[in-house]
Amino acid sequence: MAKPLSIMYVASEVVPFAKTGGLADVAGAMPQIIRESGHDIRIMMPKYASVSERVFKIHDIKRLTDIPIKVGDETHLGSIKSSFITNLKSKVQVYFLHNPEYFDRPGLYTDPKTLKDYPDNDDRFIFFARSVVQTLNRLGWIPDILHLNDWQSGLIAAYARTIFRNEPQFKKIKIVFTVHNAAYQGIFDKSAFYKTGLPEEYFSPDYLEFNGKLNCLKAGLIFSDAITTVSPTYAKEIQSSPEYGCGLESLFYKLRRKTKAILNGADYSVWNPETDELIAHTYSAADLSPKLENKKELADYFKLKFDPKTPIIGMVSRLVDQKGLDLVVKSLKRILAMKCQLVILGTGEEKYHMLLKEAAKANKKQMGLELAFDEKLAHLIEAGSDMFLMPSKYEPCGLNQFYSLRYGTLPIVRKTGGLADTVVDLNEKPNSGTGFVFEKYEARELVATVKRALTAFKDEKCWQRAMIRAMNKDFSWNKSAAQYIDLYRKLMKK
Repeated sequence: MAKPLSIMYVASEVVPFAKTGGLADVAGAMPQIIRESGHDIRIMMPKYASVSERVFKIHDIKRLTDIPIKVGDETHLGSIKSSFITNLKSKVQVYFLHNPEYFDRPGLYTDPKTLKDYPDNDDRFIFFARSVVQTLNRLGWIPDILHLNDWQSGLIAAYARTIFRNEPQFKKIKIVFTVHNAAYQGIFDKSAFYKTGLPEEYFSPDYLEFNGKLNCLKAGLIFSDAITTVSPTYAKEIQSSPEYGCGLESLFYKLRRKTKAILNGADYSVWNPETDELIAHTYSAADLSPKLENKKELADYFKLKFDPKTPIIGMVSRLVDQKGLDLVVKSLKRILAMKCQLVILGTGEEKYHMLLKEAAKANKKQMGLELAFDEKLAHLIEAGSDMFLMPSKYEPCGLNQFYSLRYGTLPIVRKTGGLADTVVDLNEKPNSGTGFVFEKYEARELVATVKRALTAFKDEKCWQRAMIRAMNKDFSWNKSAAQYIDLYRKLMKK
């Protein structure tokens, strides 16, 4: 029997502690499945102000307090606290890096008042990166694998392979770096590089320099032993197009042989209509009737007239360009001119807040809008809607299409990234279709696809068969976690 692996999984956000996007969902779910497979996986993240020590029973680790960490010419103190994720049968230990100056703030990366990045994000995540390395130095536990995620942890790979490369624990350790979104690269002025303390020769185009600036994502890409992306289509997109590679497409192509695409999974312990504690009426593919009760509750919530034959299109999203909000705004009049209702939950750019508020006010009988983050309402929208809208400009993987499929809420998506890999168009493949897909990033294409969906909805038998097919799809983390374990083992053999 193969020896169990040890993995330190590093992420800047982890559910249930802190979240701004899909990274947090992945970091909270996937390590649990790996732990259940018998491996010693632990997580490390910053301790933000929003992470309650009382709620999560976080405690100090006395031997890991007041660790001196250099950022430029200054030394700051970091302390490690600990708790566990216990959603499933196995406990996953979580280490929190505590430093009030850097992390006791109302937002993770941006100031909620100004909606702008904190100006010292370079200092904050240089501090985080060096703290992870110093913690591994002191922990007395040397993992086989150091699994890093996105730009916030990219510099860890650079430290491990340069300044600390001769430390015993870093000689055998293998580094995996996952790109969740190549658009966010952690780019800072050249002065930030000198604050890292890395040797000056690494500020060059072959290493961390990018258009005269420090690029933290490049650090993770170049100094890792393996790169993963969160869907097969996204791996191809970032290697071949400036639109997706965001300036690093040639580097992604160059590193393609050490890149593996592993599709993200869904956490069915949280997102499952049969066991969902956040909806009043649970249901399954064997008994779909309670879904109609959720639809009525959803209509009531938004003060819309309930009609079983009027489809509700749901959307839970960050209200930003990436998620296709420009298409949604351009298409609203034409979509609402058809017999349907639209409900939207999310927050984002102020311009979309204003435009959607105006549209909701002018279309009270057809449109519901909640500008907030509301987990319970998100579950009700998945359970009560007939269709789910994801017209993303790009989508590395996407998670809501997994949830929608599981809830029998057929997705309407653009053919990009993980959406292209997971949703089958019902018109193109009537016997295997699970949703509706359009390719060109144009408002008229979105409108035409919504029209196709609304037409298909009228055929109750065909629609129900598609719902059942969608609900029976398995996008659980088990398959994806097994692929990560296989990747870890292959790295350990090299």
